Amino acid sequence: MAAGADALEADAMTALLAADRLEVAGRLQPTGLTLSAGALAAVIGPNGGGKTSLLRALAGIDPEASGTVRVAGEELGRVAPARRRQLLAYLPASRDAHWPIAAQDVIALGLDRPDPARVEELMAALEVSRFAERPLDRLSTGERARVLLARALAGRPRVLLLDEPLANLDPWWVLRTLELLGAEAGRGAAVLVALHDLAQAPRFERLLLMHEGRVTADGDPAHVLDSASFAEAFRLDAVELGLRPSADPRSSP
Repeated sequence: MAAGADALEADAMTALLAADRLEVAGRLQPTGLTLSAGALAAVIGPNGGGKTSLLRALAGIDPEASGTVRVAGEELGRVAPARRRQLLAYLPASRDAHWPIAAQDVIALGLDRPDPARVEELMAALEVSRFAERPLDRLSTGERARVLLARALAGRPRVLLLDEPLANLDPWWVLRTLELLGAEAGRGAAVLVALHDLAQAPRFERLLLMHEGRVTADGDPAHVLDSASFAEAFRLDAVELGLRPSADPRSSP
């Protein structure tokens, strides 16, 4: 769970991912966060609330970010690139692609060494085999999303940070992607997803609510969706958003 500096020191002893005093001026207030192995968590919040800033700071790719991130006790900023790929993968929200690279070769970029069997496994799981040789920049947005997800999963990283992985997907693929992410958590990875579609929030074990650059609620979905912080952030409560049934059956949704 999100933690202050004192609690974080104790939590970090057992956490797979431990972040201390993450900050991005003007976008992310000083934040401590831990994720345990097997976590399946989502970060929600209004536009501009800080979701992407948090993920980029955790991934160590925001040059304006400060703070410390450790994965399995190793400080992310001090490990070699090959080791970093084993520890953490980050999937950006953008699905733009200007690479004339075959889809199967894009997936292979997520590996430290050639592993055709792993590429085939992921192509089958995400049903991209039929366009395996098609360049990434000639795929639809949804097809690119699946290829890029496969690339993030390829190396079986300990931590997955995924920014809007459900965007641009058909309903069946939304559910299939959630199933795959659940399987990653099941093998012991820590999964943190930036989520725009609040209807999918109850499918996660833990929600973090970001508002004005800080975590304002953190816990199981029922707790966060029913919190005053949620209503304040979205300016509508869960009932008004159709995420909870009205107490009055005569009320309109």
